[in-house]
Amino acid sequence: MADTAKPAKPDTAPAQKRTRNLTSATSTPSAKSAHNKQGTDSPASAANANSAKKSNNSKSAVPHPEVRFRMRIRNGDAVALGPGKVDLLEAVREYGSISAAARSLDMSYRRAWLLIDELNRSLKSPATHSEQGGQSGGGCTLTPVGETIIRLYRDVEEEARRSCAKPLAELLKLIRS
Repeated sequence: MADTAKPAKPDTAPAQKRTRNLTSATSTPSAKSAHNKQGTDSPASAANANSAKKSNNSKSAVPHPEVRFRMRIRNGDAVALGPGKVDLLEAVREYGSISAAARSLDMSYRRAWLLIDELNRSLKSPATHSEQGGQSGGGCTLTPVGETIIRLYRDVEEEARRSCAKPLAELLKLIRS
């Protein structure tokens, strides 16, 4: 009898996905620098760090409280700008294509394309510029408007974190961890 063993499938597990957690280290260079500016001097950061230490030291895996700012700008029924679209813009900047950006965020190409299309239609000037596929495979780059959106959105998040640090620290004290 011939050996009929099937060849092993190549590892199709997706690469580590990008996630946005505003209280821990972030995955993009610009977000990392914004996070590093904050440091751990704020009460909210200290409270989150203490919660992380407590959960790391305990034997049971008790989740610790997490603070997220999720600002959205709506235009009618559409979300013109929000955290998912900004994360997608950062991924496009990093990877140079919508498909690679979508993969990095564990998102379908269609979903990513629709989000970018909706964003560009909501703006006076587009945030991205796409090249058609071809020998070099096309690609997508950010326009100056796209770069400005990322910078301003992350600045608003940072300002909100700073402004709310004290009351957030007080709220976190009330949460069981």
